[in-house]
Amino acid sequence: MPEIGEIRKASEIGKRSGNGDRGKFIRAACIDCGKERWVEFIKKTEKLKSLRCRSCAQGERRQTSRGGRIKKPDGYIAIRLQPDDFFYPMARRDGYVAEHRLVMAKHLGRCLHRWEIVHHKGIRCKGMENRSDNLRDNLQLVSDIQHKGITYLEQEIKYLKARVTLLEAENVLLKATLKEEDHSY
Repeated sequence: MPEIGEIRKASEIGKRSGNGDRGKFIRAACIDCGKERWVEFIKKTEKLKSLRCRSCAQGERRQTSRGGRIKKPDGYIAIRLQPDDFFYPMARRDGYVAEHRLVMAKHLGRCLHRWEIVHHKGIRCKGMENRSDNLRDNLQLVSDIQHKGITYLEQEIKYLKARVTLLEAENVLLKATLKEEDHSY
């Protein structure tokens, strides 16, 4: 059994390092749980590549990720809930629940059903940044048919605003062209 502090070549213990088979590993204990494992030894700095084992390092990342608060690729914020939390039944399999749903559930004092929709007011008009604006005043609980209607109207408003902007720019160009024609005579 190898002892803590023992150094071996990567090829001797069946590992690969950043230097391939030429790298060296040292037997070390995790600073959190004490689990012994082989850790890559960086010769230039004479330091270990990692002080923690993989599971402790992942746990540290989870704890430091703003308390289980993440921003998903679609722009929504998700909150990690603990199994003993009253609102845990709303969480997905990974233990996260959308923050806007959690805010609405806390306001109502009950868990939301899966079919209940929490709508961000004015999100399509104001842009993606509103998905992280989970203040109670910016949220409303709606049915599926209401949500579809609201979404359709918001998309129509966005389209019409873009069209007005385009027509105003076209109008300015036409006025400038008319002024130039008047001055050319």
